[in-house]
Amino acid sequence: MAYSITSNEVQLGAQGRLVIPAPLRKALNLNKGDCLIARKVGDSLILERREAIESRLWEMFSEIPKEISLVDELMSERSVAAQTENQT
Repeated sequence: MAYSITSNEVQLGAQGRLVIPAPLRKALNLNKGDCLIARKVGDSLILERREAIESRLWEMFSEIPKEISLVDELMSERSVAAQTENQT
């Protein structure tokens, strides 16, 4: 009977090191030398491949119409903020 390993208890070792249990490494196809990005979300530690983050960002920004320039919008917002700061 096949089953999915989705969580394991791990213990923080010397110098704050974690060992990812073999079943999780195998399920996620993680290999020696793979780079993961660690981030804090609330009280949780999230480990992700850079590619997964990049893919999520591309998907999120793909909904922005091509004719909209985020750079121009940011510059406009900063200009308004700077004018407001100068008036106070």
